[in-house]
Amino acid sequence: MRIDVAIDCMGGDHGPHVTVPAALEFLSKNATAGVVLVGVQESIEAELRKLGALADPRICIRHTSEVVQMDEAPAQALRTKKDSSMRVAIDLVKSGDAQACVSAGNTGALMAISRFVLKMLTGIDRPAIVSVLPTLNGCTYMLDLGANVDCDPEHLLQFALMGSALVSAVEHKDRPTVGLLNIGEEAIKGNETVKRASELLRGSALNFVGNIEGDDIFRGTTDVVVCDGFVGNVALKTAEGLVHTLGVALKEEFMRNFPSKMSALLAKPVLSRFRNRFNPGRYNGATLLGLRGIVVKSHGSADRFAFERAIERAYDEVNNNVLNQIIRRFSPAGAA
Repeated sequence: MRIDVAIDCMGGDHGPHVTVPAALEFLSKNATAGVVLVGVQESIEAELRKLGALADPRICIRHTSEVVQMDEAPAQALRTKKDSSMRVAIDLVKSGDAQACVSAGNTGALMAISRFVLKMLTGIDRPAIVSVLPTLNGCTYMLDLGANVDCDPEHLLQFALMGSALVSAVEHKDRPTVGLLNIGEEAIKGNETVKRASELLRGSALNFVGNIEGDDIFRGTTDVVVCDGFVGNVALKTAEGLVHTLGVALKEEFMRNFPSKMSALLAKPVLSRFRNRFNPGRYNGATLLGLRGIVVKSHGSADRFAFERAIERAYDEVNNNVLNQIIRRFSPAGAA
């Protein structure tokens, strides 16, 4: 069966100049996939024509007359822009004309529209944003990364169940390990919400290893890291800022004088492998978990490579039946 991915071509900082070539790269690697390119038809066709792909039978164009701006209020986008590329791409998932949606647009608007159109899965109160982070021994999945600033203990349990189901599906692990992000490993540490969440997790059927600290995230201590959206977003942005700072500082040191520049030439193969290993673009694409459909949020500034990775993520989640895995986890038998 062909898997069709609806792509909001107008979202993000670059629009069709990035989203359309990325979609074509994705198609070149996946023979059983198709894409619905959603947005201003003239702009999309211009990119396809330039790339010689206007007649590709696996590409469908859905014209829209509106675009959700990156700084637009989510409520306004939901209420007034029913023919935006973002809204129509999500509508295609709702109708079954596409099996997933990918957008680099306004995160708040994407969350609001997705929740309104697709609704929540049974047993889940709130959607959560989950993303893959590189670690010393592979990767870890962390949620929530900003959708829910204030959470009850029950919400953190739901995040853990969803994250575990996602990892089971896409990483093919029977019992992924789950850690609760805290200010210490001891059970007495943390606020009352985290303490109660820890109790709920210990009493669940999950492979819960206990509390973990911030330095455990990139060590790869667990397959799933659970936290509220406030903590998760701060941790993520801090990590992104540190990576950028280290990159700039390292370049400055290598360019400082002639011997340093010669050292840079000798170290180039190692630096190239290091950059590739921790390239944020490789891990681009954050899934909005808990909805009755697959929606993946790409970073707004993503280049072609990074946006193509977000499309791949959406495709993999459909191909591995992530929604069914989550539904089973929230069934009476799965929660036992």
